Amino acid sequence: MRKILCFVLISLVCVSFVSCGVKKDVKEGKVVKVALVCPLTGDIAAMGQGMKNGATLAIEEANQTLKEIKFELLALDDRADPKEAVNAANQIVSDKDVCGVVGHLNSGCSIPASAVYNRHNLVMVSPASTNPKLTQQGFTNVFRTCTTDDVQGSFAADFVYKKEIKGVAIIHDKTPYGQGLAEEFQKTFQNLRGKVLCFEGISLGDRDFKALLIKIKGLNPQIIYFGGMYQEGGLISKQAKELGLNVPLVGGDGIYTGEYIKIAGKSSEGDMATMIGSPPDKLPKAKDFIEKYKTKFPDMDMQPYDPYTYDTTNIIIEAVKNIGQDKGKIIDYIKNIKYDGIIGETRFDEKGDTLNKEITCYSVKDGKWQISE
Repeated sequence: MRKILCFVLISLVCVSFVSCGVKKDVKEGKVVKVALVCPLTGDIAAMGQGMKNGATLAIEEANQTLKEIKFELLALDDRADPKEAVNAANQIVSDKDVCGVVGHLNSGCSIPASAVYNRHNLVMVSPASTNPKLTQQGFTNVFRTCTTDDVQGSFAADFVYKKEIKGVAIIHDKTPYGQGLAEEFQKTFQNLRGKVLCFEGISLGDRDFKALLIKIKGLNPQIIYFGGMYQEGGLISKQAKELGLNVPLVGGDGIYTGEYIKIAGKSSEGDMATMIGSPPDKLPKAKDFIEKYKTKFPDMDMQPYDPYTYDTTNIIIEAVKNIGQDKGKIIDYIKNIKYDGIIGETRFDEKGDTLNKEITCYSVKDGKWQISE
């Protein structure tokens, strides 16, 4: 009986040891790459560079605790351009050392690139692409840690309607993200019996919106809802006030960044944005991350998707540590993961969407984004 007990104890110790280390099908000394793809140059490079910071921190922390293997970040620039995104995806799948993809930022990039990753059975986890179509393609290798436009757009519509906003002008940037978000806002707002005075599209890269804003001014909206990114959104807010259209601009996570306030200046006071999840500084587990971020990148402002990219990178690292480099097993592991990170608990539904669907509304006050009541 004593021999049997000793055998059981030894076995438990061995199991415990294996679960804390790296699976043996990962060759010792091996370099395992995690790809990150986002806009590192161009108009919204600030968000992409922030995502790179989040991924870098996750990789560095993993390498501090592991001796068997070394994780390496492969960061590629898709320039927020779908064609560049597909080119980057083809480069990634040709590298046999890449075990997973973190990205992309823009839904317009994620959707076409996901087909490339799917053909090569490579896991893709986006921390920032919110268009519902991404996970409606039937791909089993695609996940995201952010919630979707239908949740965010309807939240914003409900939020402003409860503030007695009954007439809105909607502008979008014609991208899968911006237009998708605007359509979800429009649908919910009209269901609430709010009045949509116009639904206008602009083009990415446009800089002069005065003709459109003069037309909108004549409609007397109570707010402008904008589906798009901070570059165009900031200019619309600024030019609207210059024309005497003194109503708040309300947008989604694409404008929730200090870069928006820098572009719009004082015109941004009172503007609002919805952002997925809870404020990082309100989450106990995020405090350590925020301190490390400030120490590592003292001259950079944290961007909205940096914490999400940090957790997303760690989810792929966690899968490799527990499963090894088998692509199919990594996908299965992430499909069933229950990851307690700095953005809260991440689990995925059958499509690959996160079950964490919390949204927070912020407004610009005294030159800073602050939680709206």
